[in-house]
Amino acid sequence: MDTLTLTTWQRRRLGRQLRATRDAHLYRRTLAVLEVARGEPVAAVARRLLVSPRAIYHWVRAYARGHDPADLRDRDRPGRPTLFTERDRVRLRRLLGASPQGQGYPAAEWTVPLLRDHLARCTGRRPSDDTVRRELGRLGYTWKRSRYALDPDPELRGKKAAPPPANPPPAAPQRRAGRG
Repeated sequence: MDTLTLTTWQRRRLGRQLRATRDAHLYRRTLAVLEVARGEPVAAVARRLLVSPRAIYHWVRAYARGHDPADLRDRDRPGRPTLFTERDRVRLRRLLGASPQGQGYPAAEWTVPLLRDHLARCTGRRPSDDTVRRELGRLGYTWKRSRYALDPDPELRGKKAAPPPANPPPAAPQRRAGRG
């Protein structure tokens, strides 16, 4: 199947999906189907999109089965099962309620590497940073780097600094010109 014939309605639906999506994979698949339907050679489309021609054929076939743009979306995939057990989750919850100093660490707050190291020490299994972050997200924790928040200067309250001159004059020499 080197070509695909689309009706105006099908072309519009694919065009709408192309404009509306924020998913790069879906965008690339939709664009590939539209390009092949426009008469572009599969090999040329594959080169432009940096994929194999086989992938283009697969996407065109997936769309041609039902002519539904949603058929080009990624399917949910189970992925690798987590090694993080319910017991690990309970341990993590308990750790987050305690201070790292109470566990013998010279730190004021828990960090992902510190949590990972402590869990490795307790369980004998070293979870990845991503696994710890994912579990923290499941537990409803969010985090940001702390920043210093300075109080505004009371003398400058309500005053704005004058804008710098548009074309400042050249700076005056710092020292007198000397001999050679």
